[in-house]
Amino acid sequence: MNIERMHKILVEPRLTEKASRVADAHRQFVFKVLRDATKPEIKTAVENLFKVEVESVQTLNVRARNKTSGRSTGGRPAWKKAFVKLKEGHDINLMGAE
Repeated sequence: MNIERMHKILVEPRLTEKASRVADAHRQFVFKVLRDATKPEIKTAVENLFKVEVESVQTLNVRARNKTSGRSTGGRPAWKKAFVKLKEGHDINLMGAE
């Protein structure tokens, strides 16, 4: 896999309350990833970009939702979420503080 693809696979980290609880309890980090990304691609991207060892990857497809505001209707797009579990002794610092 080339470096350009690795940078595109991980769209953004999900920094939510649930993601914080999962990170503290199970050493799992949550990322928004491309919808066509596979588990081996996600694992390789995280290992190479953050210099950590990944134990497992779980993915979840978040469905699209219709939203209405007054008379106008619109929608939120579908996306893919990845839960990445790291091996013992590895950590990712997403906040930037040392």
